[in-house]
Amino acid sequence: MGFIADFKANRVANKAKATFEHKHMRWEQDSGIFNKINEAFTLASQGKDAVENSLVNKPGECVLWHGQGSFHEAGKTPGHYEGSSQGVSIPIVGGIRYRVGAMRGTFVPGDEVQINKDLGDVYITTERLLFNGLTNSKEWAFDKWTGAISDSTESNYLFHVSNRQKTSGITFDAETGREFNRFLAQALHCAEDGIAAVLTELKTVSKELVEKEPKLEA
Repeated sequence: MGFIADFKANRVANKAKATFEHKHMRWEQDSGIFNKINEAFTLASQGKDAVENSLVNKPGECVLWHGQGSFHEAGKTPGHYEGSSQGVSIPIVGGIRYRVGAMRGTFVPGDEVQINKDLGDVYITTERLLFNGLTNSKEWAFDKWTGAISDSTESNYLFHVSNRQKTSGITFDAETGREFNRFLAQALHCAEDGIAAVLTELKTVSKELVEKEPKLEA
C-alpha cells in the first residue's frame, strides 16, 4: 500500500474513531441519565423525594429532579412609530424656549417574542413542573398539560397548559437540558400511567441501552 493509500486509510479510520467516540459519549450520558431516572422513580415508589428541596408537596407527590434554568414568557418588544416627526419650540418663563416633539405617523406594536424573566431553580415532580426564581414562580401542572416543544439542542423549551394564556418556558445549558428532557418524559408518563408503569418501561430501556452500546468497527 502506497503513501497516498495509507493516508486515505488513516483518514477513514480516524473519522470512524471520532464518530464512535461521539456516539459512545452520548450513550454513556444517556445511560447515566436513565440510571438516575430509575433511582428517582424507585424512591418515589417508596414515597421519597429524589433530591433535597424546600417545596410544599401535595399529598402523594414526590420530587424527581432539580436543576438550574432561565424562565421566559411571551411578551412584546418595544413598539415604534413609522412616519415623520416634528419639533415645536414654545416660549416659557424668562425668555427660555422649550422644544417639544410631535409625532406624525403610525404606531407599530412590537413583535411577540419569548422574553427572559428570571433565573432560578427548576423541579420536576410526579405531578408538575415548577420554576422558583427571585421574582417569578411558575407551575405547569401535568393534569393541565397540552404539549411542549424543544429546540434541536434540547436546551430551550416551551410549555403549553390549558389554564394559562401566555406561552412560557425554560432555557438550560445543553447538558442539563438533555437530562431534563428525559426526566420530563418519564414524569409525564408517570402522571398518566403511574410509577409502576414507568419502572417497567425503564427496565426495557436499560436492557436496550446495554444491547445498543456503540462498538468501534475493526
